[in-house]
Amino acid sequence: MTTFPVIASILSEEELGDFIKIRYRLSENFECKLFRTGLNHTYIISNPTKKYVVRVYCHNWRTKIEIQEELNLLRLLQENNLSVSFPISDKNFNYIQEINAPEGTRYAVLFAFAEGEKMRFMSNDTCFAIGSLVSEIHSITKNKSINRTNYNSEQLLINSYKQLTQFFSEELPEMKYLKEIGNEISKTFQKINQSDFQKGIVHLDIWYDNFSVKDESEITIFDFDNCGNGLLILDVGYFCKQLFFIESEKKIYESKVQSFLTGYQQRSQLTDEEISLIPEAGASIFIFYLGVQAQRFDWSNIFLTENYLKMFVGRIKSWIDYYKLNRD
Repeated sequence: MTTFPVIASILSEEELGDFIKIRYRLSENFECKLFRTGLNHTYIISNPTKKYVVRVYCHNWRTKIEIQEELNLLRLLQENNLSVSFPISDKNFNYIQEINAPEGTRYAVLFAFAEGEKMRFMSNDTCFAIGSLVSEIHSITKNKSINRTNYNSEQLLINSYKQLTQFFSEELPEMKYLKEIGNEISKTFQKINQSDFQKGIVHLDIWYDNFSVKDESEITIFDFDNCGNGLLILDVGYFCKQLFFIESEKKIYESKVQSFLTGYQQRSQLTDEEISLIPEAGASIFIFYLGVQAQRFDWSNIFLTENYLKMFVGRIKSWIDYYKLNRD
């Protein structure tokens, strides 16, 4: 019987573990376990005293050059003593492994484990510490660029909307709203005075699921898979938007976002123009990730339905409306 082709496989924990142990000269008592699947697959390889993370990139999700650029950025941040989950080289000093999976070549990278815990409900002190670390990262990435995506209005908004039209009718109220708000935000981006905005390499996915917290204020950021080039305020806006949906009581939200911004501005001052763009920055990245879910629905969101679209767009609208009301 002919083996049927696949578009996405899940690698065997045991075989991947043996592969990593050989390539990285790890002892036999290390055990590899699948942690989660998604746009990439994450495994934890550990023994009683040490843990590492293995990321296996999905086929045709990232090119080898894109991965190399991500790892170069992480090594730069590590060299500057910033708390990030950094890549580890194998016994031959290679950082990227090539795996011949059923669907084609997949790449794997071993990362340092981020000690601590995920913290959805953060204290003001933790928000301050996160802001401080993001600012430290931006101080290194400011005015730099990498050979990866440029996060402009076309990439964040226009292309994302096009991805969604493959699944949803443009006559749906939610699609009409996305098109309208996307056009409004695009015009805002076009109108801004570029000299008032810091630019550089952005993480683009800073939220509680992508950092570990230890002792309230020791933060380690990881998952730079979506890093690219853009306005640094994008990272600030996205974290604020995530915090907005964590904290249902908006007075608490305002207090925590102020702690985050205060921590950020300990090192890097934000202009009034940058702060005023936070609502558009946060919304544009949410729209971008909705587009990613359409682009890779089979890996990232099997619940991509009209009900899901309504819920997701409702979140974007509530964020935009909140800031519109406060501006009036």
